[in-house]
Amino acid sequence: MRINNYVKVDTLAEGFELLQKENSLIIGGGAWLKLTNKDIDSVIDISAVGLNEIIDKDDEIEIGAMVSLRQIETSEIISKQFNGILSNAVGKIMGIPIRNIATIGGSIMGKYSFSDVLTPLLVMDVSLIFYNYGEISLEEFMQIKKFQKDILTKIVIKKEQGKGYFHKLAKTSLDFAVINVAISKGDTFKIAIGARPSVSTKCYKAMEYINEFKVITNEVIEDTVEIAIEETKFGTSSRASSEYRADVAKAYIIRGLKEVFSNEG
Repeated sequence: MRINNYVKVDTLAEGFELLQKENSLIIGGGAWLKLTNKDIDSVIDISAVGLNEIIDKDDEIEIGAMVSLRQIETSEIISKQFNGILSNAVGKIMGIPIRNIATIGGSIMGKYSFSDVLTPLLVMDVSLIFYNYGEISLEEFMQIKKFQKDILTKIVIKKEQGKGYFHKLAKTSLDFAVINVAISKGDTFKIAIGARPSVSTKCYKAMEYINEFKVITNEVIEDTVEIAIEETKFGTSSRASSEYRADVAKAYIIRGLKEVFSNEG
């Protein structure tokens, strides 16, 4: 990878204009920049435009796109949502030096297959605010293969009472995830699986099934898990086989469903 120009902008308008040029890229913290293989003509630094705050509002939390993962990890505001599912997840990402650099905006826009950020966000009610496009749900954004060239400015999390669960498997604390699972229970159950090793995805059929029941028995949980594993595509990489990933995900989903359901009661 080769970078020809580095530009630090003072306004979003300036950054957006530069972004429209060929081979230009917005830089967040730059923690994952080395994963980009292609040459980049211009790297655009938006750290000076004021997107580094977490704002607590009546019914939602606004997170600036340049907020670091360490800020997320240590935020009392975010730790109150689904018993800290997002804080706990980002707290398991490599070491503190990396979490001080990596931003939530960069972690979302990269749609990285190893992401421990996207999986818990998918089981929350999350919207993304872009400079030009405006608002779009995270769920819809994840389904768009190639999004237009735009600047993510805010991540908005709707406040909701409920319980959350996140667990990941990695070979070491400084390694990328082999598999991760997130589950939340507010008004409904939500289930997501990441590091498959493809990008995180929700288990729609499993969610539809379990949310039909008012009484959650062990049989319902077992059936839900089987549906979730069946509908999710797992792959093989240097870190693990598809069969191993599916087996671990199955165990995590069983544990997570029981945990959020028992905590709710």
